[in-house]
Amino acid sequence: MTSVPTIATNAAGVRERILGAAVRLFYGEGIRAVSADRIIADAGISKVTFYRHFRTKDDLVVAYLEHVSATEREQLAAARAAHPGDPTGVLRWYAASLGDASCSPGFRGCAFINAAAEYPDGTHPVRLVVDRRREWLTGQAADVLEEMGVADACARAEQLMMLRDGAMVAGALGRSPESVAATMLAAGRAILHQ
Repeated sequence: MTSVPTIATNAAGVRERILGAAVRLFYGEGIRAVSADRIIADAGISKVTFYRHFRTKDDLVVAYLEHVSATEREQLAAARAAHPGDPTGVLRWYAASLGDASCSPGFRGCAFINAAAEYPDGTHPVRLVVDRRREWLTGQAADVLEEMGVADACARAEQLMMLRDGAMVAGALGRSPESVAATMLAAGRAILHQ
């Protein structure tokens, strides 16, 4: 998984410039800490232009999270395509990618967990995006575990998600990418062989 969410900003449209500024600033500094005015200044646009593309800052936050989710979906689809019939290879790839991402400069944790912390209302549109993405990722883990023939794949996928969350914290606190990946794989094996 990518360490820091990114978006192409080279002569893309105005909407993409706004979204590019949001990706950088929301992830790097926190969603609530970054005002719409700051996004407007970073994107080099007027307020009128901003609000023509995003009615509210929350609309932009939703677009930001959907962008990050789409990027992760593409990465996982590519990994699954690169490991046809090898679900264990997909899990190894994920552990290594997570180790690399969580230990990279600028890593500030999971964009979705961060957003959930800033938007505690479970009915808010931002939280709905967070919840859909978490459900998708957990479902992907369950699919891989089912391919492996693991019993109770849904429950084990939930356990792997908690392991993933902790692995990101370990990486952010200074563990090496190799250590995060190796520990995640070892703990994952323990979960799968209960």
